[in-house]
Amino acid sequence: MKLSIVATLYQSAPYVAEFHRRASETARQLVAEDYEIILVNDGSPDQSLALAIELTQVDSRVVVVDLSRNFGHHKAMMTGLAAAKGDRVFLIDSDLEEEPEWLGLFAEQMASRSCDVVYGVQARRRGGFFEQMSGALFYRAFRMLTGINQPNNIVTARLMTRRYVDSLLLHKERELNIGGLWVVTGFRQVQLTVNKHSTSPTTYSLSRKFSHFVNAVTSFSSLPLVLTFYSGLLISVSALVYIVYLSVRYAFIAAPPDGYTSIIASIWLFSGLIIFFLGVQGIYIAKVFSEVKRRPYTIIRQIYANPGQQDPLQ
Repeated sequence: MKLSIVATLYQSAPYVAEFHRRASETARQLVAEDYEIILVNDGSPDQSLALAIELTQVDSRVVVVDLSRNFGHHKAMMTGLAAAKGDRVFLIDSDLEEEPEWLGLFAEQMASRSCDVVYGVQARRRGGFFEQMSGALFYRAFRMLTGINQPNNIVTARLMTRRYVDSLLLHKERELNIGGLWVVTGFRQVQLTVNKHSTSPTTYSLSRKFSHFVNAVTSFSSLPLVLTFYSGLLISVSALVYIVYLSVRYAFIAAPPDGYTSIIASIWLFSGLIIFFLGVQGIYIAKVFSEVKRRPYTIIRQIYANPGQQDPLQ
């Protein structure tokens, strides 16, 4: 098979039919009928699954992978990539904010640049001032803390070769961050500037964005642990210097004045730092705990396909 198109479904009912039509037309222009469309239902609460199953009845190239519950966007994407069999794999969101027609542009770039990945980046991040500022801070902090050069405003849409997808699937993290994995997998990757539309409200709240940032950093870097060590060392040295200062002052100048406020403030400060540092270490311990259990990062409830279509996971 020459091409696999992979997309996830979550609150995607208004877009499923249109996505299928546009993705199919673009795929036919590129590889005729030698393609498949894999839709991964990530526990969508609306009618996305029912509509996708209807597509399998009228189009033998559509395969629906129904997960047993909502596992998250990144894990659902990895499950879809594992099911893809094409020589090239086009990963894209199904909400039409990313255009299925980009496939043709990406394919041209892949052929002319002889690369393994062509991925999209937004010319300008959507949303207001806070959305743009928080996005810029996320990418800058992520690069600084992990050393991974992930581009700003990257989107889901990307065209990948078979060897790149096979290498990407070698990563077996349970608490995965696919954005970082895209980069660390390597190979020759080329970015293409795109204009992402705004057709649906975001499902990422501020708390989810912060949780995503913490997971991304702790998945690829031990720098926060190193920083806690140096912070503790700095605090200890500072305390030692202050003790020496007080001893010299008491011996040669005068007894230091009593200070209830300064004592309480110091206790609160250092108690907070201790709890914070323990929390950072706790996050890493929790990730180790999650990894050693070796639980599958998704569970497939059922695969829907035309009776003549081979099970993509066999």
